[in-house]
Amino acid sequence: MHSQTNEQALERAIEKILTGTCLEEIKTQGVSVDAVNENAEIYRTGKGYYIGQPTNFNTRFAIDEQFFWDFLESTQKEELEKLQKQSDWKLKILNRFDRMIKKYGVLHLLKKGLEVDNANFTLFYQNPLASSSQTIKDRFAQNRFSVTRQLRYSIDNPREEIDLVLFINGLPIVTMELKNHWTGQNARVHGQHQYKTQRDTKQPLLNFARCVVHFAVDTDEAYMTTKLNGKNTFFLPFNKGNKHGKGNPELPKGAIGHRTNYLWNEVFTRESLANIIQHFVRLDGKKKDPLQTKTLFFPRYHQMDVVRKIIEDASKKGVGQTYLVQHSAGSGKSNSITWAAYQLIETYPENSNVPGIKDIERPLFDSVIVVTDRRLLDKQIRDNIADFSEIKNIIAPAYSSKELRESLEQGKKIIITTIQKFPFIIDGIADLSDKRFAVIIDEAHSSQSGSAHDNMNRAMGQQVNEDEEFDTQDKIVQAMQSRKMRGNASYLAFTATPKPITLEKFGVKNEDGSFKPFHLYSMKQAIEEGFILDVLANYTTLKSYYEIEKSIEDNPLFDSSKAQKKLRAYVEQHQQTINTKAEIILDHFIPKIVNQKKLKGKAKAMVVTQSIESAIRYYKALQNSLKEKGNPFKIVIAFSGEKTVDGIEYTEAEMNGFAEKDTRHKFDEDDYRILVVANKYLTGFDQPKLCAMYVDKKLQGVLAVQALSRLNRAATKLGKRTEDVFVLDFFNSTDDIKASFDPFYTATSLSEATDVNVLHELKDVLDSVGVYEWSEVEDFNIKFFNKEDAQVLSPIIERAAERFINELELEDDDKADFKIKAKQFVKIYGQMASILPFEVLNWEKLYWFLKFLIPKLPIKPDPIGALDELLESIDLSTYGLERVRLNETIGLDDSESIVDPQNPNPRGAHGTEEERDPLDLIIQSFNERWFQGWEATPEDQRVKFISLTKSIQAHPDFQSKVAENTDEQNKNLAFQKILDDVMSKQRKQELDLYRLYAKDDAFKTAFFDTMKRMASVETNK
Repeated sequence: MHSQTNEQALERAIEKILTGTCLEEIKTQGVSVDAVNENAEIYRTGKGYYIGQPTNFNTRFAIDEQFFWDFLESTQKEELEKLQKQSDWKLKILNRFDRMIKKYGVLHLLKKGLEVDNANFTLFYQNPLASSSQTIKDRFAQNRFSVTRQLRYSIDNPREEIDLVLFINGLPIVTMELKNHWTGQNARVHGQHQYKTQRDTKQPLLNFARCVVHFAVDTDEAYMTTKLNGKNTFFLPFNKGNKHGKGNPELPKGAIGHRTNYLWNEVFTRESLANIIQHFVRLDGKKKDPLQTKTLFFPRYHQMDVVRKIIEDASKKGVGQTYLVQHSAGSGKSNSITWAAYQLIETYPENSNVPGIKDIERPLFDSVIVVTDRRLLDKQIRDNIADFSEIKNIIAPAYSSKELRESLEQGKKIIITTIQKFPFIIDGIADLSDKRFAVIIDEAHSSQSGSAHDNMNRAMGQQVNEDEEFDTQDKIVQAMQSRKMRGNASYLAFTATPKPITLEKFGVKNEDGSFKPFHLYSMKQAIEEGFILDVLANYTTLKSYYEIEKSIEDNPLFDSSKAQKKLRAYVEQHQQTINTKAEIILDHFIPKIVNQKKLKGKAKAMVVTQSIESAIRYYKALQNSLKEKGNPFKIVIAFSGEKTVDGIEYTEAEMNGFAEKDTRHKFDEDDYRILVVANKYLTGFDQPKLCAMYVDKKLQGVLAVQALSRLNRAATKLGKRTEDVFVLDFFNSTDDIKASFDPFYTATSLSEATDVNVLHELKDVLDSVGVYEWSEVEDFNIKFFNKEDAQVLSPIIERAAERFINELELEDDDKADFKIKAKQFVKIYGQMASILPFEVLNWEKLYWFLKFLIPKLPIKPDPIGALDELLESIDLSTYGLERVRLNETIGLDDSESIVDPQNPNPRGAHGTEEERDPLDLIIQSFNERWFQGWEATPEDQRVKFISLTKSIQAHPDFQSKVAENTDEQNKNLAFQKILDDVMSKQRKQELDLYRLYAKDDAFKTAFFDTMKRMASVETNK
């Protein structure tokens, strides 16, 4: 007999690790599964799981009835007895369970239990804390964790099976489809494909939120999703990373098992799975919204890992520690910070010798302070606290020193404040020496404008000058160094790009004196896992731009006179004027990005300049050039303060024609395509539609990475691909940029300028194989660009494919060689075409022909094209919209955007949040959207809103035409007229508010909705 290397072997290995035995061993021993489950000795040799039997699974209610009833009968007999007098008591419990799980999901029932008549059932005993009593620890041990193989889950098709399902007390928590590379199948392609196309999501087990998570697993990798949605199912990697990239590391020498061992050895242990359910998984959405519209969050591996490691380290080492978490953009830092904040307030010391503790039965930290400039993070933490904590009102925002001190003194558990308040935080912590704090610093979005840094500078008595490069990390470290640090706080810094000073202050010190981050999720891994794009994949310096031109200037095939004339002027003068550079920018941006309708016609660019003066000159040069071209789109400029150029004083608001605080929102509108900056918006600015950057500024170190990373935000709905990202750099060399990225990137893909002549060589080789005739390439292009039906194009491609597959009798190696070279031609030409202002017609024709031929070239027969799909996935930049000819949008891989319909379900008139004054919620939501720059205290804002509301209610028409009107349309028209009257009378007292109301339609709509809600709330009091 040879080794078993199929999916069944993987199933058996997982079952044996979780339960201590497996079905195959039980069969050879001639004992029953029930007998094994009752044998505590076997049970303890594994991870504490029982063996489940498919015959005990109730497909209608999606539960394992054996363990469900066993758990209730052995732990809550008295509650069961309340119902057992009824003849159909079991069915009554199951029907109630079914109704509640359809309404709230399994997470709610695991946390809140199930009420049936006068009986109240706990369905899951939670993981004990270090300080928990023995009773609570004993209760946790009574949970029935079980694993069932080959589970027949379908009511309609009883033969359909899922490889493995993990249950807690009979409730399904994790489903798994297993694949094995040795049988030619893998999780990323075949496992996901199986869930997407071969599993019936109408069956109860696979309904959304009925089960917590679904895994596709093979011996090397794991992927997970919380919502099965047919072909639209979105899987996330759940891998540890390998050499700072995607995948999982090789096992240590001498170890037995697979790369995905960590799942069953670490993640799916009883304690770990319970911890994930209690402290990580959350259902996001409003309470009144239907379950299907909500989002179920399950952590990615690095998110779970960093939070657990922080908690474990704090438990052992106590207060007064520093932690540096280097997580790239795309790592989901908001969720990691949120999870860390929740769990730090419930972190207990490991023993009585831990530094800084008051009592082993009290949490280590009195309060967790989150320092961020993300208002969304503030809102997210407040909105989600109810999911994790039974105690409400433990969170407080503190945007002034007074609020900060009050929150600290009142013992609020989570306090959210801003970067510029950081110096006051340190002072406040020092003053409250009897309290213990954990301070989480979110550096990622610290510069959506210069104001945060300006205020921080002023707080520290420094002058503000935007032309000088400011940096949040420097300010944080300086604030910490300039004040006497007490040992009553631990500091956790989250950043993608730590500077040396930050590493030294927050990092872990090695034996050799160097420093490293406490935890790393690298830029390389984020790119390889597809969460961000590689901004270096299409990086061109002006020097290499010229080198490309030089490499073809003596080649008679190219008509490069236009490009040569423009670029020769640059080279010969040695100092290009800004006007010429502006022309070069627009000569690339308009034909290559705007006219080609990149990102479904929404693509934007950023021009990065050396100084504010330079930015102003660029802005004017671009404006003049655009005017000559008929103003095809608008541009904006961003800088702080006033700047005098050639005797004229300029401000951002005056040049743009709208307030400075509106710049970010205005730039998001489709009319605005280019943003000109000096320093502002270079860090922390999220705009996924940015796909081009024109750099005329020295970029190095952290600033280079942060600035260029403005382009890396993924925009899946707009079809944004690596090929769409383009950088033209007038100032820096490729070596400079590589040196900047290397410390944070781990492995860089930056390369020298490509020699275009390699395309000649590739074309010659491809032509010589005989897969296609040139007349077929010509014929295909004529028909393709004449927009003929796909059925007309298909026979041309199929003729070439048939030659490749059968007629030429090519060896497998020859087939692979042809396909690799064809893909190489498509990739290189696609990237070069975006920067070459000339055309080689035969290259263009072959490019389009190969784009359609490559998918039709199988390397070996495969029922679902698995190997081909794997080949495609190796390099994300191989496929996509690289080139558009004749200003037409030809979407080769252009999926439709999907929008949710308006909620057809009836809505209640009142919300469910009873702890807060509705007025506060209304005002706060409005302020977060519109009044971030309003110089008024929250109380002043409240007074203004209430004053306007009273004026509306005092209007002679309000009672009859609004309050008592049941016709919604007429009611709205009447309210609009009343609001217009009130606003026109108030305009002298509230001029700024009236201007916004009169001129900004979006503001007016939001204001109308807010005042209507206010009037309704006040009327109903």
